[in-house]
Amino acid sequence: MFELASQWLTYSILGLARGTKLAGAAEFFFYDSFKIITLLFGMIFVIGVLRSYLSLAAVRGWTGGKNPLVSAAGAAVFGAITPFCSCSSVPIFLSFIKAGIPLGTAFSFLITSPLVNEYLVVLMAGVFGLKVAAAYAVTGMLTGMAAGLLIGRLKLDRFLERGFSATGEPGADPVFKNFRARMTFGCKEATAITAKVWLWVLAGVAVGAAIHNYVPQDYIRTVMHAGGIFSVPLAVVLGVPMYGSCAAIMPIGAALFLKGVPLGTTLAFLMAVAGLSLPEAIILRRAIKLPLLAVFFGTVTLGITLCGYLFNAVAVYLM
Repeated sequence: MFELASQWLTYSILGLARGTKLAGAAEFFFYDSFKIITLLFGMIFVIGVLRSYLSLAAVRGWTGGKNPLVSAAGAAVFGAITPFCSCSSVPIFLSFIKAGIPLGTAFSFLITSPLVNEYLVVLMAGVFGLKVAAAYAVTGMLTGMAAGLLIGRLKLDRFLERGFSATGEPGADPVFKNFRARMTFGCKEATAITAKVWLWVLAGVAVGAAIHNYVPQDYIRTVMHAGGIFSVPLAVVLGVPMYGSCAAIMPIGAALFLKGVPLGTTLAFLMAVAGLSLPEAIILRRAIKLPLLAVFFGTVTLGITLCGYLFNAVAVYLM
């Protein structure tokens, strides 16, 4: 449905010529805008209805009372089995925050979900082999756990924007007379959050569409080769502005690897594209303040860089 609508808007309404970069960017923009905003509303609605059955005191007690390592591991596993891109993971992250889930645990999910999912692992196994795919999945989950634990220890909740922190105090939960009232609650919450971020979603997707269609692969490969010992952090820096789905980025990774880019450098680039993006940063900025956004990007960038060097060091044992 989204694909047909985006094609109709691009080629019938705008009248753009097929095969051009502008048409590709426009179709990408419409498709991802529809998908992310629909997911944003739908997931917050569903989680809002489910949350109406739980008291905020119980949620805080369950997550806050657990060992932070156990909470981070659970969030990472949940992230690994949800096939979302970096932007599509944001709605669930926001719902977690609203439900009173600790910040570090919520970030463990946000980081792991785009880095590791069954679709990406299957594609990676086909390109690089099972051992590389398994090692990638493990390191991706460990990166999400470590970054989430660090963010949790830093106590950065004060850097959440007004309206995105957990609401209500223990004992202040609303009373719902029937299921219709719970659905109304979920709808109101989804509408309120979507109204706050939809413009940021469109701005983020617009940046991603432009980069996705106008930055050539050959330029990326040339810059990586020229990086030498700094090729891994350079690959991460190049990957952060990019934005694309697993299906879109895996052929790019395969092409880079076949052209002689080292395994770890290639995987660092793929992890940066999957796990960090300017569109994601633009959307998150509506919910979190710049210091927390900087800590999030900094810790994940460091983790991906270390993973890249590690894969370069053990590549001979994996291939």
